[in-house]
Amino acid sequence: MSLKLKLKVEDAGILAASIFHVAIGIACFVVLALVDPGLAHIGLLGIISLATAYGLFKRRFWALWSIFVVAFMATVLSFSMIYFTMGSDILIDITMIVYLILTWIFTVYVASKRGKLGF
Repeated sequence: MSLKLKLKVEDAGILAASIFHVAIGIACFVVLALVDPGLAHIGLLGIISLATAYGLFKRRFWALWSIFVVAFMATVLSFSMIYFTMGSDILIDITMIVYLILTWIFTVYVASKRGKLGF
């Protein structure tokens, strides 16, 4: 039996967006645990990313609103990280640029498929 049948997925793009947000949520909690527990904004981004992943996977109507919240939070986080580390740590700069691009790609994709989320 294929994975698509096991998960009952009609749209692989929304599943990919859900997996992306799960990965980002877990990465946020790893950063929170390993770097500095005082980074409350990273924990908040992780919680909202995991909630967005759940909403996308279960096709909840609020997932579209949640994904826009995550996109704007990711944009602010990425731009501020790029601004403060410009040139000093190229790995962080590249990671934040890739994160920003993928976040907006999945946001636009989910917004274009909003009919499949119960709207």
